[in-house]
Amino acid sequence: MTIIQGIILGIVQGLTELLPISSSAHLFLIPWIFNWDIPESFDVALHFGTLLAIGIFFFKDWIELIKGGYNFVAKKKKTTEGRMFWYIVIATLPGGIIGFILDKYAENLLTKPMIIAIALIVMGIILYLVDRFAKKQTEYKDMNFRQTFLIGLSQSLAFIPGVSRSGVTMTAGRALGVKREAVAKYSFMLSAPIVLAATVFKLKDFIEYFLIADMAGIIAFAMGVIMSFIVGIIVIKFLLEYLKKGSFKGFAIYRIIIGIVVIAICLNR
Repeated sequence: MTIIQGIILGIVQGLTELLPISSSAHLFLIPWIFNWDIPESFDVALHFGTLLAIGIFFFKDWIELIKGGYNFVAKKKKTTEGRMFWYIVIATLPGGIIGFILDKYAENLLTKPMIIAIALIVMGIILYLVDRFAKKQTEYKDMNFRQTFLIGLSQSLAFIPGVSRSGVTMTAGRALGVKREAVAKYSFMLSAPIVLAATVFKLKDFIEYFLIADMAGIIAFAMGVIMSFIVGIIVIKFLLEYLKKGSFKGFAIYRIIIGIVVIAICLNR
């Protein structure tokens, strides 16, 4: 892996992980199109970069959530932060477990360009229709257990490259009547525990890579993480501001276009 490849994929990860357009699809398709040889552990490393972006951007929120979660149990002090902390914990478990099992046993069956292209298109259409006809407008602080749990459960579908973790959780949230900006924030917060767990599970692979990689490979690895972090911060700020008035229509159109392009490439190879 070259330094330029690391930088490009880091930028792509920062853009596509947090926008509802599927980072897994882009991180697979770009090396496939250009015939790049990228280590498998690099995907998780790039996700760690966006995890840092979420952690730092929402640092105060996380502190309040953790404090609230502790006080909710230890002091029986019920607050919005405490409630949301435990909602996130509970919502993470089923989606994380199901996603882990399916990813482990079905990953090789689904990482095919044509399947990814279809997933991009289908999820794009669903995202647009759900967002277009969603009626209710629940704020972040008013989300209930049913909404947060079902949004968390929807994460299990993200094991299909092209579906998108943020895409499916934002779609589920809109279907359940949550405001765009609110569901985007919850989607970001919800992704953190699973990405952190994936990083821990892949720690051995990271160490093995650094033991055999040359200096250029190590720099490429580091630059990818740094770029995914920087771009991730920018994208979070942009999306939360944009969704105050904008819709998911543009992202849905983008998904459909990319899906069609990938199908065309498949048919001509």
